[in-house]
Amino acid sequence: MELRVLRYFLAVAREGNISRAADFLHVTQPTLSRQIKDLEEELGCRLFIRNSHSVSLTAEGMMLRKRAEEIVELAEKTKADFSAPRNAVAGDVYIGGGETHGMRLIAEIIAELRRDCPDIRFHLYSGNAENVTERLDKGLLDFGLLIQPTDLSKYDSVNLPAQDVWGVIMPKDCPLARKETICKKDLEGLPLICSQQVIRKTGVPNSFQEWFGRDFDNLNVVATYNLVFNAALLAEWGIGYVLSLEKLIDGMNGNLCFRPLSPSLKSGLDVVWKKYQAFSPAANVFLDALRSKLQNRPPKP
Repeated sequence: MELRVLRYFLAVAREGNISRAADFLHVTQPTLSRQIKDLEEELGCRLFIRNSHSVSLTAEGMMLRKRAEEIVELAEKTKADFSAPRNAVAGDVYIGGGETHGMRLIAEIIAELRRDCPDIRFHLYSGNAENVTERLDKGLLDFGLLIQPTDLSKYDSVNLPAQDVWGVIMPKDCPLARKETICKKDLEGLPLICSQQVIRKTGVPNSFQEWFGRDFDNLNVVATYNLVFNAALLAEWGIGYVLSLEKLIDGMNGNLCFRPLSPSLKSGLDVVWKKYQAFSPAANVFLDALRSKLQNRPPKP
């Protein structure tokens, strides 16, 4: 299975039409059709349902599309790592993370490196811990910024000094918004919108679930999310109360507010990477800058 053929397959899947894909790839339509047919024969399954003027993916085709995108992305990342000049500080750094105020520290480091090493490019991927660690394990990311709780046993890591505070996002005009803090009793029976990561039961200690104690299984969860922006839109429409980290809705309009939980509930933050990872020069520069920044940062009061 050649990388070139996977790129052909992805072009057809994206365009939904053999002719348009052939034009995009600058190959003839018969050549492209032959390559796709050979790929189907090699894999022993149909990848496309062919209609008179379009094609659509079969279930096997959708499975291959996800795998092919990862393979092509990894190949391009590998090529970029090796194409950077040996003696120059240049290349690409891939960082994934959840929505957290702790990303400000990463942004600060990137800004400093961009001044000193303008040939380093940074690529950010947003997702929850499951999304990020999956891409780390496949080599598609160099680093991940993870919000606890999550299992760090497979990774090397550095702990960030910041902690995120949990609370509730809600409309400013709702009765609960009159309170300065929200306790467990306040949430009884209310429709809640929760992070997929923290409500999933695993073997990892979970301070979020521990905060609710025996009442956790009785929460009225009406929706879940992995990134908070869309969840906040649901709160605007009165669908539920979003259990979220603070400082994530500052850029939205003024219809919503955040109230912290009481007693206070906080989540730690860790930057992680694969154990025994062979970093590119650019990724090494980022890691050195991160460690230096944390070493020189004043201790928490």
